[in-house]
Amino acid sequence: MHFLLRTLLQSLRSRFRSRLGVWEVSSTPFRVIPTDLDVLRHMNNGVYLSLLDIARLDLMQRSGTWSKLSERGWYPVVVAETISFRRSLQLWQRFEVESRVLGFDDRSVLMEQRFVVRGEIYARAFIRARFLKRSGGIVPVDDLKAIVGPAPAGDRFPEWAASWAEATKLPSTKAPAASVWE
Repeated sequence: MHFLLRTLLQSLRSRFRSRLGVWEVSSTPFRVIPTDLDVLRHMNNGVYLSLLDIARLDLMQRSGTWSKLSERGWYPVVVAETISFRRSLQLWQRFEVESRVLGFDDRSVLMEQRFVVRGEIYARAFIRARFLKRSGGIVPVDDLKAIVGPAPAGDRFPEWAASWAEATKLPSTKAPAASVWE
């Protein structure tokens, strides 16, 4: 429930924060609260992923992308993510989540997000997301590109991202996906 409240609060804050382009780095402030902690009294690894959702929403709202997507009945879903942890976040500690769109492959968008304390990276995640239509189906990447515009000059898409995307993909929801351990 507290993530719903955090999402609503961040959504409200986004309206009063500076605007930015979808290709710019967004910095979303947070603080570790008691419900974020695990039994070892540092931020639970699952909480990191939930806060990344809120930070991505902040970037989309501040760039104006969220309203354009909503008008069309499109919404994002995470299809793969990986996170690496360097340092633990502690109770009441302030931090920021920096978010940046890296680019598109043939089916999805890739983002990098970092947990940062006073300029130092504590954790880093890479997220692949697709956009779905409320009416059904997947939004083609070319349609997304038409909304966000061309990527900035220079290749920001890491070389390993294509092989990671291939290695982590699951069958389509229309295909069988039996759970058989080899």
